Amino acid sequence: MNNNNGARLETYVIAGPRGSGIICLNGAAARLVQPGDIVIIISYVMLDKDEAEVYRPRVAVMGEGNRIEEMLVGEAHGAVKP
Repeated sequence: MNNNNGARLETYVIAGPRGSGIICLNGAAARLVQPGDIVIIISYVMLDKDEAEVYRPRVAVMGEGNRIEEMLVGEAHGAVKP
């Protein structure tokens, strides 16, 4: 999600150099985000029952240069449907 222009997009991830802070969009998604834009990156996970019961979501709060300023860790909770 692009905070600067309201664009919402879905794309894939290719790992870059660890700690580089680089976010690069390719293809059609690249037309929706410009250098310097503030974006929210959301990821999803599929878990089996055992994994879901202990999963703790994490939120990375980023600062200048896309460096992690704070890592928030949620509680493991919720009902698992059979």
